[in-house]
Amino acid sequence: MPDDKLKNDKNVERAAKLDTTAISDAMDRLGIAGQCLNIKPLDPRFRLTGRAFTILYGPAGTPPGTVGDYIEDVPPGGVVVLDNGGRENATVWGDILTWVANRRGVAGTVIDGACRDTHLARELGYPIYSRSYSMRTGKDRIQVEAMGGPVNIGDARVNQGDILRGDADGVVAIPQAHEDAILTNAEQIDAAESEIRRLVNEGNTLTEARKKLGYHNLQTKR
Repeated sequence: MPDDKLKNDKNVERAAKLDTTAISDAMDRLGIAGQCLNIKPLDPRFRLTGRAFTILYGPAGTPPGTVGDYIEDVPPGGVVVLDNGGRENATVWGDILTWVANRRGVAGTVIDGACRDTHLARELGYPIYSRSYSMRTGKDRIQVEAMGGPVNIGDARVNQGDILRGDADGVVAIPQAHEDAILTNAEQIDAAESEIRRLVNEGNTLTEARKKLGYHNLQTKR
């Protein structure tokens, strides 16, 4: 996606205003999967929103292939999405990639697997979401199998160009084919929860406020 479209991507802007919880509830309402389970931020203060740039990894062959020289291809505002099959014995991201990605204005990195050199990401405020982290390199242990295709992140299918939204609770992947419906429903759920808080502030009980806003049906599949 060209840089100018990323900078004027209205649905990315809409997603950035929503918590992952509201988006997750909207997905449940619509019967659409997208919660990236057990993928957590290195720092709970991290926030991430952007469209996916996907890479699939597999075990290294003989001779081993490359772990990937792709970072200059990721557009500013994009999210690097790395499917390492949940492997925690070989990292796919480290400090040089963090430094270059941050310098280029990449929105963040999401990994079904492990990263390393976590100190720099925290120092720079560069958002990384992963299954785990360690010091063990992926070189000669894993290799790139494919780029730009579908990947699996925490049991969620992610396609190139899908919107990723991350906050302290984790990451959700919003499929392009359903992003308008998901965001519209998430905005409705967010507005209803804000109204519940307003009603409680005005003296209503939580039970009364929830009943008025139909809280117990907000996530019900429709």
